[in-house]
Amino acid sequence: MSEYFDVKGVSSSGKELDEVKNDEGIEVIAIDMSRQITPIKDMKSLWSTYKLLKKEKPNIVHTHTPKAGIVGMLAAKLAGVPHRLHTVAGLPLMEATGTKRKVLDFVERLTYSSATMVYPNSKGLYEFILQNNYTDQDKLKVIGNGSSNGIDTTFFSPEQISDTQKELLKKELNIEDTDFVFVFVGRLVGDKGINELITAFSQISKEAEPPHRSKLLLVGPLEQELDPLHPDTLKEIENNQDIISVGFQKDVRPYFAIADVLTFPSYREGFPNVVMQAGAMELPSIVSNINGCNEIIIEDQNGVIVPVKNDGQLKEAMEKMISDKDYYQHLKKNARSMIQSRYEQSVVWNALLNEYKTLIEKK
Repeated sequence: MSEYFDVKGVSSSGKELDEVKNDEGIEVIAIDMSRQITPIKDMKSLWSTYKLLKKEKPNIVHTHTPKAGIVGMLAAKLAGVPHRLHTVAGLPLMEATGTKRKVLDFVERLTYSSATMVYPNSKGLYEFILQNNYTDQDKLKVIGNGSSNGIDTTFFSPEQISDTQKELLKKELNIEDTDFVFVFVGRLVGDKGINELITAFSQISKEAEPPHRSKLLLVGPLEQELDPLHPDTLKEIENNQDIISVGFQKDVRPYFAIADVLTFPSYREGFPNVVMQAGAMELPSIVSNINGCNEIIIEDQNGVIVPVKNDGQLKEAMEKMISDKDYYQHLKKNARSMIQSRYEQSVVWNALLNEYKTLIEKK
């Protein structure tokens, strides 16, 4: 976009923001935004964003994430920004109930009413927004086939990881060549289905006998403060030698490269990058039947779709991947090509660029 526009990135401060500045070669501005419901902090964020937008006078403000959405869209409307665009890439309110759900519903409607266009990044989210009357249909649009950013299939490619790299990593993690490796990439929290995944895998590892030994590789940070895992889950992760937790990793490609299947039993998503990344790395996926996941994965073609919060059917799908080699190879053969044909990053970028240009020309 910086080939066509003067782009400025706004987010909370931290090393990630500095990385964006260096990687993308754009100016970045730090405005603190809490990920939780914090009215006083949120008002400070709103005021800081409003002052910034009055000073910069942008043609377009494009927000991502619920908190940046409500702060950015309200501030942009108050500042008179002509094009106020918000991408919806997952809704935490899907798992909320009671008063919290009512508050989040109100915030979502306020965000959309302040925006001039709203872009759900999956068809499932598009339908969910309409069903809940968050905004009118003429404000909604899915860019391309979905996804916020597409996937760079040159970067996410098995060819990027050498055999030597894979052997060294396997040795470091005590993974044998004969092990069947399931991988999860993401935050280790309840909403990602980690409790069900650990329950399913612990049963598999207890019942397995050579040559059907398997390992579960967990790649991502533990976030107990926001959405804690069950104590039994934490205990199993710590004590089961077949479960390997490596924490947050900036480059997840080597971990995909030594794995056989992505297991991603999340409760809610927008359009999960992880499932596209795994596919581009030639991994079939086991995903839950939620929007985004059930658009990227087509049953029996590049993966398996299981019911949400069902550790029994998750276990069955994992066992079939291990035992039915022909079935597994069929899914693996299709995995990369099905990502390349639908979600190549350049296609998504060009679709978004065309959207920006069209909006400005109309105005």
